[in-house]
Amino acid sequence: MSRFQKIFAQQKPILNVYCTAGFPHPDSTMDVMLALQEFGADMIELGIPYSDPLADGPVIQESNATAIKNGMSIQKLFADIKSFREKIHLPVILMGYLNPVLQYGFEKFCQDAAAIGIDGMIIPDLPDAVFEKQYAPIIKKYKLDFIFLVTPETTDERIKKLDRLSSGFLYAVSSSATTGNTNKLTSINAYLQRFNALSLHNPVLVGFGIGNKEMFMEVNKLVAGAIIGSAYIKAIRDAQNINTATKSFLSSILG
Repeated sequence: MSRFQKIFAQQKPILNVYCTAGFPHPDSTMDVMLALQEFGADMIELGIPYSDPLADGPVIQESNATAIKNGMSIQKLFADIKSFREKIHLPVILMGYLNPVLQYGFEKFCQDAAAIGIDGMIIPDLPDAVFEKQYAPIIKKYKLDFIFLVTPETTDERIKKLDRLSSGFLYAVSSSATTGNTNKLTSINAYLQRFNALSLHNPVLVGFGIGNKEMFMEVNKLVAGAIIGSAYIKAIRDAQNINTATKSFLSSILG
């Protein structure tokens, strides 16, 4: 049973927390991961900083710029967290854009990620047709999960296709806009109700705009859990102590 399967088997609201690697400080990544695990996150999503993160809102864009200034790269990330499995038992996902992954080498990226214990990948600008034709065999070779994103505009037929191509979970974007925007719960609920009628293979996590306990609890009535990014970035960007800030933030969501 994979780490994802073990988490979803718990039958409780799942919280996946995103943070940009190398943020807020050059050597923050392991501290963030340990704090998230200690204070109640169920999964960790590490963003690989990129100079042009088109799918992300201003908060995460700013964190990308900070991380790049801090010297974070794929190479440094793998070096910084090479022994993380000695302390971290949660599923860990790498989220990055296609260009830096290709520059690093797609198969090398998968090989190195798998070697240190990464569970899955999200590459939001990788077209599913290209993935299916060129990259799916590599993902399978290294036993990684690959997660696709769907939006309110995605047709039911296409949702089913992306569900078939995904493993681990399916990432439901709660708005076709960039991350971090606040959405009305009523419109989110109408969107999420669609998934229950489609008999999907994967659990669904919803992200983009989830930032408080009310929204977290509401979406968990309809899907397996939520992904929180921008709100957590805000919570730690000026924090004196990552542990204290993380504890306070997660308590506000889960408490």
